[in-house]
Amino acid sequence: MQSFAVILEQPKELGLRAIELTAPADDDVVVDVRYSGISTGTERLLWTGRMPAFPGMGYPLVPGYEATGQIVDAGSNARHRIGEHVFVPGANCYGAVRGLFGASSSRLVTRQARAVSVDHTLGDRAVLLALAATAHHALAARGAALPDLIVGHGIVGRLLARIAIALGGLPPTVWEREPSRADGAVGYAVVQPSDDNRRDYTSIYDASGSAGILDDLIGRIVKGGEIVLAGFYETRVDFDFVPAFLREVRLRVAAEWLPEDLTSVNRLVQDGKLSLDGLISHAMDARDAKHAYAAAFEDPSCLKMVLDWRTCA
Repeated sequence: MQSFAVILEQPKELGLRAIELTAPADDDVVVDVRYSGISTGTERLLWTGRMPAFPGMGYPLVPGYEATGQIVDAGSNARHRIGEHVFVPGANCYGAVRGLFGASSSRLVTRQARAVSVDHTLGDRAVLLALAATAHHALAARGAALPDLIVGHGIVGRLLARIAIALGGLPPTVWEREPSRADGAVGYAVVQPSDDNRRDYTSIYDASGSAGILDDLIGRIVKGGEIVLAGFYETRVDFDFVPAFLREVRLRVAAEWLPEDLTSVNRLVQDGKLSLDGLISHAMDARDAKHAYAAAFEDPSCLKMVLDWRTCA
């Protein structure tokens, strides 16, 4: 069984080619992928070769962790799921080619437990469930306070704001320096940091990925407040100790999402409490993957790039 997949042969060398898939085991499903998303965080680091040491890291690899499609075949224990529309957070079914994270493919094989049923009417928006789960994981940690300030109005910042409101929080303030990303707020305000004079925030979530932002955030928080690092930082994160000491600042790092986060955001979507509308800004045919990745990484107006695999079936 073959698939067409995006192969990152080495940093900055990417193409689309046919690849042999591992045969499905008894508990596996075969998914024909319709859409997959490009991550401007982790996949950019893989593309540039700046990805920190990570389990399973190496080249060549199939990138991506956001795929949605339909189950078309399955092993003996999963045949009842044939026909389901699902979200899959990647796969490792490409033989000698690594699946890190293995979603950018026209067809994939994965354990049925990793294929999460979704409403087929979501279409390409279903690829956003992984990032929604990432945001939910940051917000739903034990003892976590919902944000009154979110830094960054990229895709994760927008999902943090939408999910916080869906969970009953007050509309947060969102900082964004890039004018092209100021639009698209749903029920909350987006401001330039320089236009915000508040210095009494209690819960700040940083989704900017900027390693040098902590000193500014520490100066904006109340004593005993919490700063959550909800982005992905490729360089060392540090801060001036004395201001943090005087405010007794608490720092929390939000790690990757868990299956229960994906279940929770999928339910929020199904119940109409969380909208994924207006978050995909660009879409391209998967056969033009090289240009799609360039646009995703280089065009500041590209909030989310989706690859359309339907022509590769």
